Amino acid sequence: MKGSKFLFIIIGLYAILLIFFPFKAEMALKETGVMLLKISPILILVIFISAIISRFIDPKKLSKHLSKESGLKAWIVALSAGILSHGPMYAWYPLIEELKKKGLRDSLIGMFFYARAVKIPLLPIMIGYFGLKYTIILNLYIILGSILQGLIIDKVEKIRL
Repeated sequence: MKGSKFLFIIIGLYAILLIFFPFKAEMALKETGVMLLKISPILILVIFISAIISRFIDPKKLSKHLSKESGLKAWIVALSAGILSHGPMYAWYPLIEELKKKGLRDSLIGMFFYARAVKIPLLPIMIGYFGLKYTIILNLYIILGSILQGLIIDKVEKIRL
């Protein structure tokens, strides 16, 4: 519903522009059309990837795997779960809280949340705007940053205890 309101507001603004500044409104509409044509294949791919992730990745199952693993496997699961998870971050808070009560380490939680910065469904758009090389390098840095964050939290936990 929020998206519909936004759409109607934009349509209303364009209508007002057409009345007071018809030439500028026409230019803006043409630019919008060109941009939509340019990114529509990417948007279709993003919607498709999002649908696949939503269909096959269940947050509750993902969180169960996260709580059962330990050692290197736990780090791999936490990193993978962070990359594959989607939706708003606050939706994960209750699940992570339950896992923390069952012994999930803060280092894995930190790594999970940091790795969520990799947005698989948005990768095609990022590649379209910034190129493949930049996208790969940035996402590798995010993944390395996630691991580093987990290691730092792990060291701080050991000092604290």
